[in-house]
Amino acid sequence: MDVQKIMNEGANAQDNAEVPLSEVEASNSTVAGSGKADFQVEPMELPAFEIIKGDRIEPFAFKFQFKNVEYSSGRNKTFLCYLVDKGNTADGLMRGYLEDEHTGSHAEEAFFIQLLSNYDPSVIYTVTWYVSSSPCSACAAKIAEVLKARKNIKLSIFAARLFEWEESDIQAGLKILHSAGCKLRVMKPLDFSYTWDTFVENEEGPLNLWEDCKENHEYYQGKLSDILQ
Repeated sequence: MDVQKIMNEGANAQDNAEVPLSEVEASNSTVAGSGKADFQVEPMELPAFEIIKGDRIEPFAFKFQFKNVEYSSGRNKTFLCYLVDKGNTADGLMRGYLEDEHTGSHAEEAFFIQLLSNYDPSVIYTVTWYVSSSPCSACAAKIAEVLKARKNIKLSIFAARLFEWEESDIQAGLKILHSAGCKLRVMKPLDFSYTWDTFVENEEGPLNLWEDCKENHEYYQGKLSDILQ
């Protein structure tokens, strides 16, 4: 598997157009500046972290992390599978995945810092995420901030599970994302099969969906619809 471990510390900070985390003060305020092209994604104040970037996920990790169970005990990571379409450009379609640890920086934030570091305001970015769980409140606020500042990024998020959806701050974060123009939906059984075929080292053939996959999708989609209404 072509996997690269990215450590966002020290020398990498300059390459990523990022200030080292030790020098950053967390802020949710509106970004200053006259032009939206000058917008910078400010990292949240978090401890040193590791983000894994790769092409395809191991089958066991996918089956465990993406399983849309109601109680996600032991699933302390976020897997973010992404597709980025820049239209008629030489770059073509970007595809891959990011993996994080919840004790460090999150994959949602790392996506904008690592993968859209060469952001071009003249390009229309159509971005699709298939994530193992929906964003936390802090990530939701960060994503919404990016989408409001960079109107040429069109983001759709398909989540296997809703992360701590009972919490009021999580619900508020999902509403903020929705109002910022992000398309939010819970993954359907067909989405799991598509993600398996597109982002997983699947030498086993087609994905055998678990028995309650459809029922759990309907449960989570109902909760999401209630939150966003």
